[in-house]
Amino acid sequence: MDSTAEVTASGHVFMPYTAILQHDLRTLWRSRLVRLWLAVACLLSILVTLGNWTQLQDAPLIAMLLFPFLIFPWFLVVIVLGVTPVSATHTDTLADGILCRPVTRYGYVLATWGARVFTVLGVYLLTVLPLCAVIVLVKRPVPADHVTFYGLVTTLGSVALVLTLVVSLGFLAGTLLQKPLLAAVVLVFVWYPVNVVLSAFSLEEFSPISLNQAATTQLRAQWGLDPNDRTAASAAEAQTLARQAEKFVSLLSGTPTQPQKPEFFEPGKFEDFSLARVMLSYGLATLAAFGLSVFCFCRRDL
Repeated sequence: MDSTAEVTASGHVFMPYTAILQHDLRTLWRSRLVRLWLAVACLLSILVTLGNWTQLQDAPLIAMLLFPFLIFPWFLVVIVLGVTPVSATHTDTLADGILCRPVTRYGYVLATWGARVFTVLGVYLLTVLPLCAVIVLVKRPVPADHVTFYGLVTTLGSVALVLTLVVSLGFLAGTLLQKPLLAAVVLVFVWYPVNVVLSAFSLEEFSPISLNQAATTQLRAQWGLDPNDRTAASAAEAQTLARQAEKFVSLLSGTPTQPQKPEFFEPGKFEDFSLARVMLSYGLATLAAFGLSVFCFCRRDL
């Protein structure tokens, strides 16, 4: 009887938080922003796959699919989803629920943060996973590639961790600035210049641009294999991928195509890729951003 009562009591304790999580998930998936994002992301990924079906091998083609989520343009949508739940526009709605103590502040932040992380990762996986399966399993008119199951899972997981970090940074910016539009603008103007600078040093542990460049190396990685023994992309493949990446950016921005430096995807540039360093750096940054968001929100007047 005592154990049953304890389980029931613990269920009642977490009930408000699960209710917030479920409500936010339903609200997000019913919103036009998320539905439009999912539709456009799927369409764009299909066009990228079809446009490079006979040109790129499996690893660089999958890396092209990850480009919009790591660099542009879906980063902007993730920021918008991240800054809204802790901004000043929601203060009046939160005050009644938090001040009368059915939920705690950190519980609310955790539930709303979780809802947005699940939504972002859901859109990402629904867009990328089916196409990755088709690319790897279907025989195409290109030379055989060596994409491994371990490499595919770890690469997709690395991108998912970066998206989680972006949501956390959006939470932090929304909590500090309390204005969604201002927080989104500030985060964009800080994030991209920092990434460009870090990518110049090929730091895939800190720059999503470099992580996207290193995706072809990690996709071919095998469990327990020394990084120096991994097969690097050929020079012809690197130049082709560079041209495709620049064509993709020019198509989105409407600017004329400029000559791309082949060393952007230089063969062997990321042979020392370390999954542990990537997971550790982005993981710690995510925890730090979320922790600061909770701290700032708990110190804020409602």
